[in-house]
Amino acid sequence: MKYLANVTSLKFFSDTCTGCGRCVEVCPHAVFIIVNGKKAAISDKDRCMECGACVRNCAFGAITVNAGVGCAAAIINGMITGGEPSCGCGDTQNACC
Repeated sequence: MKYLANVTSLKFFSDTCTGCGRCVEVCPHAVFIIVNGKKAAISDKDRCMECGACVRNCAFGAITVNAGVGCAAAIINGMITGGEPSCGCGDTQNACC
């Protein structure tokens, strides 16, 4: 599932990555891949739902994400609650980006 294009707060620092593969294992939407058996890379940033599993499991600080914020989280929260998505960054009614 893809969310909104170019809105995720996910950042990956390849120079810090050791290629352990934990991000690949824990990401529920296959945002990460291992390239040439060496290091991780982002396969599709727009699949990130900003859950934070990758950050919590990267012992090397190669990933940052503002978990539970942003438009992807707003869409998920809207689905769970049955309400409209709201991330507080849109119009005066707090509509999602």
